Amino acid sequence: MGVTFAIVIFIVSYIFIMSEKINRAVVALAGGLLLLLTDVYHWEDAITRYIDWNTVALLFAMMVLVSITKKTGVFSFVAIWLAKLVKGKPIPLLIGIAILTAVGSAFLDNVTTVLLFVPVILTLTDLLKLPSFPYLLTIIITANIGGTATLIGDPPNIMIGQAVPQLNFVSFLQHTGPIAILLFVIVLMILCLLFRKSLQKEELTNPKQLMTMNESDYLIKGPLLYQSLLILLLTIIGFMLHPVLQVDLTIIALTGAIMLLLLSEKQLETEKVFEQVEWVTLFFFIGLFMLVGGLEEVGVIDELARSIMWMTEGDMAKTSLLLLWTSGLFSGIVDNIPFVAAMIPVIQEFESYGMANLDPLWWSLALGACLGGNATLIGASANVVVAGLAEASNNKIAFVKFMLYGIPIVILCLIITTIYVYFRYLLPFQQPL
Repeated sequence: MGVTFAIVIFIVSYIFIMSEKINRAVVALAGGLLLLLTDVYHWEDAITRYIDWNTVALLFAMMVLVSITKKTGVFSFVAIWLAKLVKGKPIPLLIGIAILTAVGSAFLDNVTTVLLFVPVILTLTDLLKLPSFPYLLTIIITANIGGTATLIGDPPNIMIGQAVPQLNFVSFLQHTGPIAILLFVIVLMILCLLFRKSLQKEELTNPKQLMTMNESDYLIKGPLLYQSLLILLLTIIGFMLHPVLQVDLTIIALTGAIMLLLLSEKQLETEKVFEQVEWVTLFFFIGLFMLVGGLEEVGVIDELARSIMWMTEGDMAKTSLLLLWTSGLFSGIVDNIPFVAAMIPVIQEFESYGMANLDPLWWSLALGACLGGNATLIGASANVVVAGLAEASNNKIAFVKFMLYGIPIVILCLIITTIYVYFRYLLPFQQPL
């Protein structure tokens, strides 16, 4: 009965999330509560095993940092500077924000990057009277593609890097970096073509006014500006030095947030800062972790992982490509973190079966899990954060509308990645058991 309850509750909750008739955080939390009431698992299991408090705490810390920094006007400064750089032209602006997001996601992480850039683009689209959806969609898509390129760009990569010591930062750059760059270029061209007509219809009411604006006027110069920028910079440096420092990313983010709260206490009340935190997004994550935890508790995710291996009978090429597509498609439905966690020990078991070269499997898992997150608004952490920030600013992203763009892009990315994996790993290095 537990298996039935877990599957039914997850499917029903997912349908309500897609319908958007009830707040997604309420739906996710209600689904998690039903799992507790039906005894699928106990409250202690939810707290200690299934809710990823590291992710929740990391998001909270970055939201605090961004909300304080926003008070200084720095996002308006960057927005106007970028708008003037491209002379307010919609398509060059789309390209510019895509490049910034992809690079930021590769060398920070995609959640931090979207937290930094979404306030900028929302300020900018409001200023230029442009539709926000094309830019928000571009930020999500390019954040997940950019995060694929490095070890620290996306949580699945971090998990795989921790499980397989020889796959370090340089390894990811060499193996996932090239395909991420190729996919970024192709997808950006497609996005520009898709939105070219709709964005070209939008004209600035007074382009001369934009070019005469002084971005420095929007900065509120004072101690808070320098404190927030310094702490934000130190936090970003901490993220980049994470492999060297051996300090958890969440600890780095929390340290930055607490330091900035202490420094800004006399200028900003902590209560006012906390009011700016996207609590709906945080509680949605908690509910989503509980829903996926139900599937994990009853063995659905683990059984899916093992079925992949059973279906391919241990053949390297079949296993690698099936793993790529399964992780890609599955990651669009639920968060990719639990799936990757279930797959890591299963892949490791193949060593005991005599398979000498497991690298194709690791790269297939990493690429599929990261790229598949673009399919839906709940496929990756960055998606959920962008949706929350957009909704808070009255720029709500419709779940189904996002899917209409996200799913075809994911399928295209997986087709291209299949060719890449086959010719780089499977054709020259394929080894039978």
